[in-house]
Amino acid sequence: MSYPTAKIGELVKRPPVTLPPLATVEDAVKLMYRENIGSIIVTSPEGRVLGIFTEKDLVRVIGEGKPLSTKLGEVMTKDPITVREEDTIVKAVTILSEKRIRHLPVVDSEGRIKGVVSVRDIVSKYKRYLEQLEEVSE
Repeated sequence: MSYPTAKIGELVKRPPVTLPPLATVEDAVKLMYRENIGSIIVTSPEGRVLGIFTEKDLVRVIGEGKPLSTKLGEVMTKDPITVREEDTIVKAVTILSEKRIRHLPVVDSEGRIKGVVSVRDIVSKYKRYLEQLEEVSE
């Protein structure tokens, strides 16, 4: 992989974790815990991204006193920013930084979910790149 021009799709290593909008906050939290992830993508039956439910959304739900039985469609972040598989990692980093978010849904040309890239994924990838550069310069 050539890091400066690497495509975001190269960072997607696992299938996306999704739920429908009628799933509850409790369903999402249990799934996030089981999968050790910080977000759930809320999708249509066709796999199109409708929203994202993150740890920040959970804090808001609890802070507002909403029950865990609340439907995701009511509390998700609607129409989240997405990136396409062929977008560069640099574009993703720019979006994450400017929008101050930690998770980006990755979609195909039809808008169907392919995965999620997090700040942690990008930092991990570039950490290895920087280590390689350091070895070369020694």
